[in-house]
Amino acid sequence: LYTAPDSCEGRCGEPFSEEDECHCHPECETQHNCCDDHERHCGPDGFSSSRDSITDQELLELSEQLYGADRNKARPGDIAINPQHLAGPDETGDKQDRSPQPLYKYVNEELFSKPTYASFIKLLDNYQRATGREEEVTAEELREQERFLEEVMRTELMKKLFVFLQGKNRYSSEREFVQDLQEMWFGLYSRGDGERDSSGFEHVFSGEVKKGKVSGFHNWIRFYLLEKQGVVNYFSHNFDGPWDTYPDVLGLQFSWDGFYKEVGSAFIGCSPEFEFGLYSLCFLARPGRA
Repeated sequence: LYTAPDSCEGRCGEPFSEEDECHCHPECETQHNCCDDHERHCGPDGFSSSRDSITDQELLELSEQLYGADRNKARPGDIAINPQHLAGPDETGDKQDRSPQPLYKYVNEELFSKPTYASFIKLLDNYQRATGREEEVTAEELREQERFLEEVMRTELMKKLFVFLQGKNRYSSEREFVQDLQEMWFGLYSRGDGERDSSGFEHVFSGEVKKGKVSGFHNWIRFYLLEKQGVVNYFSHNFDGPWDTYPDVLGLQFSWDGFYKEVGSAFIGCSPEFEFGLYSLCFLARPGRA
């Protein structure tokens, strides 16, 4: 499930790129530069070509179903945002604060008492944001991870995702699925000097600082809570989704304790399980750069 750069898993038919260690495009056999597992994944009976592969149309339909199943998302009156300045392409990188007011005017914090929100928020303080520093996972943090997984798996949205993946022969049981989610999101890996300093959850939801810049940090709840504390300063937005309900999508610029995010993006107003489920689906269906 976790694609190495020397594997064709999820890469069958992708265009030739000189930067690739090995190749998975249809001509690689005649050019003798295929990855070793090209036949296993991309041959006529290969896993990536088989009936258990996930088509673009299935991704489209399932993601819409997950969107429709997001019972815990914010209602229109639960959030009021103030996007202020719309940054042009030449403005996103200049670190100028063009929006004097906070991004969030109002959030109904009753949302945060819902079980998936409450268990999600408990996870946010479990990480050192600087890369290159080994993460230590305490017994209490492990319990918080397990609690969050238990709560999201109670939702219709995550059950729908599991049924789909089970139908594609990816998992034989919900227990196997949850074990994989634990490893996929909370398993530690290195972003730099060999230290086990990062995880999918930390990067996507909590945010990191690497080489003096904010990396990841795509979650609206995290942003709201830190902005409320005065730790995050909203600068501008470069994209505002065309929707008039939640979740909406915002591309934004901000500073986190003096570290800058040039172009971030976030779903605004979705539940934690919507992002968690959607991103898990993407990671499983299209491993690696696919």
